[in-house]
Amino acid sequence: MSALLDLHDIARSYVTRKGLFGQRKLVRAVDGISLTVNPGETLGIVGESGSGKSTLGRMALGLETPDEGHVTFDGAPMPSHGTPAWRALRRQMQMVFQDPLGALDRRLPVIEQIIEPLIIHGIDGDHRRAGLTALSAVGLSADHGLRYPHELSGGQRQRVVIARALITDPRLLVCDEPVSALDVSIQAQVVNLLIDLQAARGLGMVFISHDLRVVRQIAARVAVMYLGRVVEEAAATDLFRAPQHPYTRALVSAAPSPGPRRIERVILTGEPPNPAARPTGCAFHPRCPVALPRCRTEAPALSRIAPGHAAACHLLSPAAKVAAR
Repeated sequence: MSALLDLHDIARSYVTRKGLFGQRKLVRAVDGISLTVNPGETLGIVGESGSGKSTLGRMALGLETPDEGHVTFDGAPMPSHGTPAWRALRRQMQMVFQDPLGALDRRLPVIEQIIEPLIIHGIDGDHRRAGLTALSAVGLSADHGLRYPHELSGGQRQRVVIARALITDPRLLVCDEPVSALDVSIQAQVVNLLIDLQAARGLGMVFISHDLRVVRQIAARVAVMYLGRVVEEAAATDLFRAPQHPYTRALVSAAPSPGPRRIERVILTGEPPNPAARPTGCAFHPRCPVALPRCRTEAPALSRIAPGHAAACHLLSPAAKVAAR
């Protein structure tokens, strides 16, 4: 199966300035990441705030252009931002944002906002009927379509955003923390809705979240990010059952579990480093409980440690395993 989305060694940097007359610094938000998403597959992206998850999602959609590397969609290079080809591709790839109220226009009834993509892309047909069908697909009624965003609950607003994203029948959906602002019970409803819609439509999906409990429910594969890099990637069942990277082990051990805890609790000390002052070597070494001397000077590469499982850790490299025998 050919990949629907292919991110190849992409990187993105920003220039920041501290204070009014502060010194400019280069922040590498995403640093050499390669990932693929197949049709009908959900790739989960997890990590702490500031790890580069949202920047990665925006580059996957072509909303930002990588400084290095390239993005391909359905085997073709991502068109340059703002070109007619890029605008035409918006119909096939959509985003669900974290804040549904901020993503909606408070001055318009939601039905008008749901059908707006049909008008923008010049799609013929009965737009109102299509809008009502989209509302029904996400569990809302025609009456909801006549309301304004502030008249809906948070879960209903997020369903409206999903309906708008799906009305052009896209092939790729990028969800950026889509349930983090919702109550736990509403989170489950929205996640189950996304699972059902994906199964019915065969969507490829990138699901970005810091909540491993939610990612475990929806993702087939998971990539764990730390300070702009992927430190572990595996099938969701493998990663949650037997995480290998020390950072992933800490995340999984801290996540709520319905049954007996299989992984010993790992307590991390300190805060994530400032992206503008990245540590030398492995960026995780100042917080890693098993760091080696070489971790302070040499950044580990993301390498295969088992079929379908990769990690970036000197302790997990093939050479380290041979030396330990």
